[in-house]
Amino acid sequence: MQRDECMQAIAPLFTDELFVTTNGGATTEWSSVRPSDANMQVKTMGLCSSIGLGLALALPHRRVVVMDGDGSLWMNLGSLATIGLHQPTNLIHICWDNKSYEASGGEPTATAAEHLDFAAVARGTGIASSWCVLTIEDLRDCVRDALNTPGPHFVWACIEPGHTITLERPCDELENKYRFVRHIEQTEGLTILRMPLGHSQER
Repeated sequence: MQRDECMQAIAPLFTDELFVTTNGGATTEWSSVRPSDANMQVKTMGLCSSIGLGLALALPHRRVVVMDGDGSLWMNLGSLATIGLHQPTNLIHICWDNKSYEASGGEPTATAAEHLDFAAVARGTGIASSWCVLTIEDLRDCVRDALNTPGPHFVWACIEPGHTITLERPCDELENKYRFVRHIEQTEGLTILRMPLGHSQER
């Protein structure tokens, strides 16, 4: 199975969740499959799991979905321990594992070695709901279950490199940041960004 096919299969299951996507193919493909200001594009490799955890803790009533990559998660494997420590019930962490750094040329990642098991690592850090999925049907079932039961949840999706859809990215990371924050402000009734007033308007 390929990542974009998986995304197309699970996209109809979501409603008002917030999404944090890792740099590379996951961001571009998810933006193409489900364009929304609720999608946060993380430019720095390795940080989407930590950012997703922060959002889940800050907005405990809101479901947060992290779409990670194998190379990205290897760069911040300690984030699993932090998630296991804090036990955010509203966090779903999906790791798309194509066993390669596909965006930078296809060099193999550590999971290219068959004995390495992301789901076992996640369970070992205290994330009891941790699964390995090999088919789109199993992925759909896991995501549906995660949306209906308290987390945290970790889904290790073993995929093949490549994509089958036309890719689009509606904006760059800077514009995306402001769109995402404005989306949270509007849907949560919060003020996060305060625009500075000119001197003539200040009191």
